[in-house]
Amino acid sequence: MAFTDDGVKAKLSALNETQESIVTCSQWIMFHRRHADRIALIWLQRVKETPPNKKLNLVYLCNEIVQQGRIRKKPEFLEAYSPIIVEATAVAYKGSGSDIQGKIRRVVEVWRQRQIFAPGIQDEIEKALDEIDRSRSNRKPALGGSLFSGSSVPPELSSVAPLATTLQKAELHAKPTIATANETYDKVTHPDYDATPQLHAAALAALVHKLATAEYAVSESIKARHALISGLEKLLEANKAKLSAEEVQKADLSARKTAVEGRRAEVERALLANLSASETAAISKAPLAVNSTPQPASLAPERPDIEELTPPPMESFTPVGSPKPDVPDDVFPAPISHPIEPVTVPALPGVSAVSAILASVPATVISASNPSPAPAPGADLLSSLTNARADDGSNGSHSYGAGAGGGGGGVSYKKRKMSRSAAEDEYAAFAGDGDMDGIDADVGGLI
Repeated sequence: MAFTDDGVKAKLSALNETQESIVTCSQWIMFHRRHADRIALIWLQRVKETPPNKKLNLVYLCNEIVQQGRIRKKPEFLEAYSPIIVEATAVAYKGSGSDIQGKIRRVVEVWRQRQIFAPGIQDEIEKALDEIDRSRSNRKPALGGSLFSGSSVPPELSSVAPLATTLQKAELHAKPTIATANETYDKVTHPDYDATPQLHAAALAALVHKLATAEYAVSESIKARHALISGLEKLLEANKAKLSAEEVQKADLSARKTAVEGRRAEVERALLANLSASETAAISKAPLAVNSTPQPASLAPERPDIEELTPPPMESFTPVGSPKPDVPDDVFPAPISHPIEPVTVPALPGVSAVSAILASVPATVISASNPSPAPAPGADLLSSLTNARADDGSNGSHSYGAGAGGGGGGVSYKKRKMSRSAAEDEYAAFAGDGDMDGIDADVGGLI
């Protein structure tokens, strides 16, 4: 197809926002790269004549052409667009809405990051866009984003709007600078970087300059962000004060509403009760009892300090002296060092059990002045036991042996009943020997 101006205009008129349309048109234009200067002029004229909603498509087309020309090493279009790109970008930016302006800003940022145009041309593009923002009464934020949803900045946010715009511009300038510095740093400091000492020294000097530029850009961004944070903090404090005042106002209105509702109920009751006009008027004209305005939570007085109920110190419950160790119930005391062990001595033939018990009493009770032994405690009772008491038949029909005073010298037979207790058996043992004779009946009953 032969190249004509009408053909170029037809291609630009049929352009839409789809990627397929932009790529197809760019390929056709790049095929006619010998007419790059003419195509660029027709494109600029089209930008000026196109409605605002179509200008973004032409900017996208220019972006595709210049980037593909650089990749394919065909500089004809880059050289053709460089003289007119500042004017064309400003025209497309000025007549567009805030969303389209943000998208154009993104394209310009890509050009800086990838170094499509010369640094001087790039600076002129950004300067022209910033001048448009300053000249417009209604500023449009960069990068397509907006801190404020309305077309105009609210009065309450007017103090922080310039700070936010300054921060966005600082970020926009810092991003490509940082990317360039990092890319150059990785290239120059790479182990495979091959250059003569002279070229290496020059590359390092250029790297130092780029790092310094990136550092300054980041410093400006930090400075702008600190200013924005300070402005936001002041705005926050102002809104907190307004919030407290609005809470007081709300409480006052609520109290008035409650009082009016009460008055309405009183008037309605008066009407239902068929009161006179004077009585109803008296109720209506009575002053309203509006409760005092409660303070909001932020202005409410603090609770008074109340002395806490503290328990007495632990020393008052602690007894004086060292505590005694707890001894378990199942622990028995240790035996004494010299226990007394009883020794059983067999009785001699013909000696009774009581005589044997009396014989075991120690002889230490005999004093020097009285050679006769003193009676041991309970000896009178034991001596009385030596005289056997005749069985009165209370233990049965049989009699148990007669002692010396019983008068019966026959053989005594002991017959134990299985139903008797151990005490009765013990009593029978003494009675069988004749030792229970002569004991009083009352004493015998006790035994």
